[in-house]
Amino acid sequence: MLFPKILPWRKKPKQKKLEVEIELPEVEVEAGLSSNLDDNESWLRALFSDCSDLIIRKIHLFDSIPCMLVFFKELVDTKQLDDELSKTLSKNVTMELDSSTQLIEQMKSELLSIAMTKIVGNKKDTIQQIIRGQVVLLVESSNQALSISMKEKLHRELQEPSMETVIRGPKIGFIENIDMNMALIRQQIRTPQLKMEQMLVGEVSQTEVIIAYIGNLADPQVIVEMRKRISQINMDTVLESGYIEEMIRDAPYSLFPVIQMTERPDSVSAALLEGKVAILVDGTPMALIAPVTFWHAFQTVEDYYQSFITATFLRWLRYLFAFISLILPSMFIAVATFHSEMIPTSLTLSIAAAREPVPFPTLIEILMMEIAFEAIREAGIRLPKQVGQTISIVGVLVIGQAAVQAGIVSAPIVIVVSLTGIASFLIPSNNMSQAIRILRFPFMVSASIFGLYGIGVSMIALLIHLVNLRSFGVYYMTPLAPFQANGLWDILGRAPWWVLHKRQNRIHPIRELKKQ
Repeated sequence: MLFPKILPWRKKPKQKKLEVEIELPEVEVEAGLSSNLDDNESWLRALFSDCSDLIIRKIHLFDSIPCMLVFFKELVDTKQLDDELSKTLSKNVTMELDSSTQLIEQMKSELLSIAMTKIVGNKKDTIQQIIRGQVVLLVESSNQALSISMKEKLHRELQEPSMETVIRGPKIGFIENIDMNMALIRQQIRTPQLKMEQMLVGEVSQTEVIIAYIGNLADPQVIVEMRKRISQINMDTVLESGYIEEMIRDAPYSLFPVIQMTERPDSVSAALLEGKVAILVDGTPMALIAPVTFWHAFQTVEDYYQSFITATFLRWLRYLFAFISLILPSMFIAVATFHSEMIPTSLTLSIAAAREPVPFPTLIEILMMEIAFEAIREAGIRLPKQVGQTISIVGVLVIGQAAVQAGIVSAPIVIVVSLTGIASFLIPSNNMSQAIRILRFPFMVSASIFGLYGIGVSMIALLIHLVNLRSFGVYYMTPLAPFQANGLWDILGRAPWWVLHKRQNRIHPIRELKKQ
């Protein structure tokens, strides 16, 4: 099966909902709008009671048509609203109203000069338009309303991504406005086949979620499964794409990222052109990409902007240092504790002399330094940017030197932990880096008990876990397991563009060839 069912022992825990008694006004939101303006005002005031930022403004169009504007003042560009009202009221229009049902249609086509308008006919849609920052115009004797887009620009300016910086390539990242993020993708992929489906997630937050894909490239089964998983999310609030990622991912208890996270429009565009599916969430600059494999965590979009020789070298460097980050502390523990004969005698004596004044076993030494290093790393992230970098560098130097002089840890331990920490920084994916940093600890415990045999067993268990992972039906370790020869060109290195003429069939694209 492409999407196997999750085993019973791996099922996601049931969500517990807090039961809070809140008295809400009884409003039949599924009912249609009233043709009486006062009735519409009554239920709106009842529903939005205690909302001091809600504006209900009554006006008369052309001195004869009673109307009512409803909007949240902080979500609407009031200057633009006043300008449009002035233009509309200044028009000398003699309009024959055939019936109340045609009133809104005629106003939309003949009176208002605003491009983005929408007719709504029931209370539910009216409420949705108001809370999403639209201006709703209700007219006497009409059971329809006109939604007018005059949103206030609340987003920040486009900036360079803070996490995925590049030397060569675009310097623009996503922002918290989903409309702007969609525009950034459309600027790079100019085809009508680029589809962007809208969904609302969160019973209370009603967060806008966009499923983006290229219709003649993406696997239909992946698209259907993506829609299904997102539609099954039962949460009150979705504030960030991390909510979506955790709820729709395969293997929810695995440390490894089976969904890619990025804040770069060019990364999303490249993924869409490979036949993948992207998810944009309103209110966050972080987009999600699926399906992905283990190897995507060691690739960057800049690999394809520079020489394939340089990109191949850097890729192998990332593989090497990711392995060092995972295995170096446990290897040191195993060799120093059980297998000292594996290293030169002079080095063994040097390590033994350095450890002589230290009262703790090797495992405790490394654990203390690793925890201290992780604490300093976290502190550097949480502190203000100007202070955080200084604290991280100075903190590591001061604590390491002081610990050695005090005889708490030995100098070789400081070297091992420092190399391990630096190695983890070479992993482009933050989620993969976190997974390796966490796995480092059980590897160290296993090495302290069983030596190299413990490391070997731990590595076998890790490989079994990776081979069994899937990302929306795609095996996580492809093209190595299962083996696909044509996919090795972009895994073992970055092949030249004249070799990369096929899309990787590990993600099931409809069209395999990139150029016809």
